[in-house]
Formats: sequence, structure tokens, C-alpha cells
Amino acid sequence: MSDDDVPARRVPTRPTIRDVARLAEVSVGTASKALGDSGKLRPETRARVRAIAKQIGFRPNDLAHSLHRGQSQTIGVISTDSFGRFTMPIMEGLEACLSEQRISVIMCNATDDPEREARHVETLLGKRVDGIVVTARRADQRPPLAVDTLGLPLLYVFSRTEDPGALCLVPDDEAGARLATMHLLRLGRRRLAHITGPEHFEAVRLRRLGFSAALREHGLDPAAAPVLAGVWSEAWGREALDRLLASASAPDAIFCGSDLIARGVIDRLRERGIESPSTVSVVGFDNWGIIAEATRPPLTTIDMNLRQLGYEAGRCLIELIGGASLEGLRRMPCSLIVRESCGAQRVT
Repeated sequence: MSDDDVPARRVPTRPTIRDVARLAEVSVGTASKALGDSGKLRPETRARVRAIAKQIGFRPNDLAHSLHRGQSQTIGVISTDSFGRFTMPIMEGLEACLSEQRISVIMCNATDDPEREARHVETLLGKRVDGIVVTARRADQRPPLAVDTLGLPLLYVFSRTEDPGALCLVPDDEAGARLATMHLLRLGRRRLAHITGPEHFEAVRLRRLGFSAALREHGLDPAAAPVLAGVWSEAWGREALDRLLASASAPDAIFCGSDLIARGVIDRLRERGIESPSTVSVVGFDNWGIIAEATRPPLTTIDMNLRQLGYEAGRCLIELIGGASLEGLRRMPCSLIVRESCGAQRVT
């Protein structure tokens, strides 16, 4: 067989709106209105056009539609949380909110690299996103985006910036710490200690303030309550507990600045033959499920409600896209999750 005898391979073509109009026996304009939820059409006409479009696999040109309506129905997310511990729950809430408005999310990982972040922002602007959300692995202050977003709706979630005109949504670390400490005090504990992370983190400083405020409210001197700052690790929790037990007055309750630290504390208590929670109550911070639920006993902790934080970010972004003016720093409430490590009966 020669090359001339080989049948020409048929190249599949993508259905067009003209194909839809022809099969539905309507004009191209009517087909466009039926698929775009515009114009005044009879319900049966709109239904017939949509059914045929679905049958032949026609998809509208989203770019053309976005240029027509001035919106792309997409938003961009810039994150520095490559591990995803904080960003993924935020993304779940953000997408849950935006999907209700048929808005899709494009996520970019900047990994603390300003040049990479700037390139991502330029790419998102080139895709005509309707807004940008900036998030991180910690809620500390950061510089504004280096690229001029030309008035595009922008907000920071689990992140904040020095720009007074920006909208920033973060967990209320101070109130969360106060909630944890008050819980221990209401259980009758009086010799409290606080083991936490590096002091250069704003969250560490705010949680210490909440811890001290709760002690004062119960007539206790915060200066008499040990506060040990180290790193975010189980190893630090073990080391810090040994230091506390070597002191003249061992604690009967410990509020930890993270679940990782709390797990180290509880493991070390068990290794030293000290019962928890009967002798020492422990409360963590983060409600990191894989840690808190696997700890023995399961860990009472503070939930930063990151999914709800993401949902609220989506709601605010929709308002910004709609022309609302929103700015300032908003601290969103945390929740106490009661498990066995504190000694209280778990609420079901």
C-alpha cells in the first residue's frame, strides 16, 4: 500500500455555537442568549438549546464571555505555605464560598520568594482574575504585593500587611489563648504554666497576652506563672516539661502554644509516670487533627477555624468584586475543642 492509499486521518473538531444553533434550529444570537442566561426566551427554547449543547459537548468560550462581561469568574491565591497545613483548610472554605457564585480558584505557591511571587501576580493579572487572596503559613505582618494590582480586589487571609487600606483576616490568637486558659482555671487548676514557640512570632506574643489576661481575671499573678518559649516541636515540649518539673512548684495545668508542643508534653508526662489529666491538665493550640486526635489522651485544643476563615475571605472578596470598600484588620474568633487531656467531660 502506498502513502496515497492510506485514508486521511480525520481530525476531530470542537463543536461551535453555530453547530448548536443549527441543530436547535435557532439563530446564533438565540443560542448565545440561551447558554448565557440572558435575553427573553421561551423556557422550552432555552432548554432545547442547552440540551443540544450538552449532547454534542459544546463548551462556551469563557474568555470571550469574560471580556464581554468584564469578569473572568476566577480569582488567584498567592501562598507561602508550601506545606499546606494552614492554607489547605483556608482553601476549602474559600472554594466552598466562591463555588456558590461559580467562581474558580487558581493557586500559586510563592515559597517566601519575592521575585517568584511577583511573577505569579503578573501571570494572574494576565489571566484577568477578578481578585487576589494572599495567604501564608503564619499570620505575621508582611510587605504588600510588589506588583501594582491596578485597583484589583485584594485581601490577606492568615496574613496581614502594613498597608492601612488593605483588608486582612486573621485568627484572634489572644482571645483563643484566653479561652484555653479560662477553661483550665474553671476546672479548678491554679498552678498554670505556658510552653510556647519562638517569641518573634506575633501569634506567640498574642497568646501569651491572652494567657496572662485570664490569670488576672481569676485573681492570679501572671508573673508567678512560668512561660517557656522555644521552637514549634515535640522535642521542645519534652524539654520544657522537664524544666518545669525541676522547679520548686510543679504545674497542675499547662497551656501549650501548639499541638506539636502539647503532644511532646503529654508523651513526656507518661514517660515520667505522671498521669494526665488527673495530675496535669494539658491544652494545645491549632486543632491539628492528625496530632490532636492521635495524642494519648486525645488533646483538648483551640481551633483557629481556618475553614470558616477561608469562607469569610470568599464572602468579603465577592463584596470587593461587587464594588464594596472593605479595609482594616479583622480578628476572627477561635473555638475550644474539648477532649480528654484537660480532664473535663467531653461535650458531644
